[in-house]
Amino acid sequence: MLELKEVCFTIQKDGEPVHLVDHASFAVPRGHFMAIVGPSGCGKTTLLKTIAGLNPESEGSLWWDGRNLSEEADLEPWEIGYVPQFSIAYDELTVDEAIEAATRLRVRCRNTEDLDQRIDRVLEETGLAAIADRHIKVLSGGQKRRLGLAMELVSDPKLLLCDEVTSGLDPRSEREIVHLLHDLSRNDGRTVILVTHSLAHLELYDSILVNHEGSVAYHGPPGQLTHYFSVDDSEEVYPALAKQTGGEWQESWAKHRGPYYQKLERTRELHIETGVIKLPASEESTGEEDEQASRKNKAAPVRLPSTFSQFRTLLTRRWKIFFRDRTQVLLQVAILLCFPILVTFFAERGKEPIKRLSDTPEDNIVLEIQSQVLVREDQIRVGAAVSGMIMFEVILLALMGSNNAAREVAGERKIMEKEKFGGVRPVSYLLSKLAFLTCLILAQSLWMAMFVEIFWQFSGNFASHVSFLILVNASITAICLAISSIMKTPEQSSLLSIYLVGFQLPLSGAVLALPKFFETITQPFVTAYWGWSGSIGALGGNVETAVDVITETELSPSNICFFALCAQTMVGIIAAWMGMVRHQWDN
Repeated sequence: MLELKEVCFTIQKDGEPVHLVDHASFAVPRGHFMAIVGPSGCGKTTLLKTIAGLNPESEGSLWWDGRNLSEEADLEPWEIGYVPQFSIAYDELTVDEAIEAATRLRVRCRNTEDLDQRIDRVLEETGLAAIADRHIKVLSGGQKRRLGLAMELVSDPKLLLCDEVTSGLDPRSEREIVHLLHDLSRNDGRTVILVTHSLAHLELYDSILVNHEGSVAYHGPPGQLTHYFSVDDSEEVYPALAKQTGGEWQESWAKHRGPYYQKLERTRELHIETGVIKLPASEESTGEEDEQASRKNKAAPVRLPSTFSQFRTLLTRRWKIFFRDRTQVLLQVAILLCFPILVTFFAERGKEPIKRLSDTPEDNIVLEIQSQVLVREDQIRVGAAVSGMIMFEVILLALMGSNNAAREVAGERKIMEKEKFGGVRPVSYLLSKLAFLTCLILAQSLWMAMFVEIFWQFSGNFASHVSFLILVNASITAICLAISSIMKTPEQSSLLSIYLVGFQLPLSGAVLALPKFFETITQPFVTAYWGWSGSIGALGGNVETAVDVITETELSPSNICFFALCAQTMVGIIAAWMGMVRHQWDN
């Protein structure tokens, strides 16, 4: 049984406490189908999230099967299913693939046969078997709602919470979903609670809870709803609610709820006796033999898959989505091919040998000065070309890194939060993202380095140069992944990532001579500077000297550049993990 005792969820508004859930008290038995109804903005979803544990109760206590959830641990992920209003599946997957991924993420199956049986059972139970091979992007609204239910049923939850899953559906689809939820509540004593604005199909519910201004105005049999509110039709209930405040309705209900609860209990007992509600054997049995049979037949608690298993499932799914998104694939290919070509525009001037002063000084002082001037001019010309080419490489790789990760988490925030609620570990998410992005980083950086080498014949330490290109890409990718994990929306994340790359060039000091104090403050945080400086150092010799001639920015030793880029990458990864761990369900 689910029971709420004087539960409140309170927020601060203008320095004053506001009860979004105001001392809610009611009980929902096993095998019960309840609707939470009320006008828009009355707190229905807030109450449902409080039951789910997404909103921590400020006062009161929540109980489930004799456990005080307010003091003990929350419900296990397999015990509860939560179906939000938004879609929790990727359009690029098929119905079968989405359910398989949900199963692999939430349930540790014994073998492939056990996995297939669980998937097939859920498909049949929700009526999706006939369209299992259909892509999600072509499903109707009603079919997507069924899919959302199916993805929650994979762990066989005993408490199923559904938030506005009938909203926006046509009358037929709405009735089908309500019928499905009604049937699901009749299996193994599963409790199903539906938040809905609609007052249609009341006969299918075991009880109705009317919420008004965060308060319980009524909780009783559907047939007594109009009687209690003294109206002729259920559609007149909402106008009747407006005649009193939520607190007044709650006081009234506290005085009159006794007889209504007695009717609910008699109806429940009748349903159990007639077999309409099928409770688990543990609740039906009383004798010793029945208890032994119950222990024998009772299913063991569902175990979560290991961190590595979840990581593997998430990574496999990410690659599948990537290759089915043609726009993203074409964009990556275009970037991979075009960006290195842009860099080679500098190649011809960068390949010119740099003149050196003769070891034997000229006898004529005029000729000596002319020789020094020619060498200086040559150094400026070649140094500028090399510096520009290296910086162009760095900035283009920074753009690649930004494109890689700017929307990687923010673009699927709601799905990630939902899957975390279902038991997916944040570390599994982080590892899957890092593995996916690492492949992109290596492909982009190595191709850039090899392509430029073909047209330029890098004269310095090529391995060192490649390592700096990889680290530049990795650093920006990690930082943008952190931004994506922290920002509320993908638009905010993309915008901030663009600004991050946009300021790399001027703040690096490679092009503009910055004031010394400003350079000292900004330089440690500018990835482009460390990548540029480290790559120039990898060239060494005359080239490094030539670059040093044309810039007032002091070049740092290669080892310091290497560690600075590694440090930026690690900071980005840590910040990304913190963003993934943080609860952002409402974003």
